[in-house]
Amino acid sequence: MKIKVAGETKEVAEGLTIAALIDLEQVETPQYVTVSVNEEFIDPNAFEAHKLQEGDEVEFLYFMGGGR
Repeated sequence: MKIKVAGETKEVAEGLTIAALIDLEQVETPQYVTVSVNEEFIDPNAFEAHKLQEGDEVEFLYFMGGGR
């Protein structure tokens, strides 16, 4: 099936979970990543169970602290 990851179309296996995609994409510091699927934030506790669907658009987001 085809999904978009960070704007790039990729062919992935049916039933791929967010957790498996994080591994597949070799996401750095996965414990700090926030994931959105079709512009909806996914609870990190659901990464193992949330299966991606054909046409899903996935973004990995990192929130950085800083400033004063």
